[in-house]
Amino acid sequence: MKVVVDENLCTGCGLCVDVCPEVFEMPEALSIVKPTKITADLEEKVKEAAESCPVEAIIVEE
Repeated sequence: MKVVVDENLCTGCGLCVDVCPEVFEMPEALSIVKPTKITADLEEKVKEAAESCPVEAIIVEE
């Protein structure tokens, strides 16, 4: 699984960090994906974070 946050769409609401802090972080005003391997046990949380994003800025490729 590969996940990317579209910085042109992200509003910095922080929902993705709340849902899956293992993968997402907000060092400044926008969310970014941490440089970590997304393991099988995190895949559902990543998908939940993507679905929670109000502007659909999280792109998940399986």
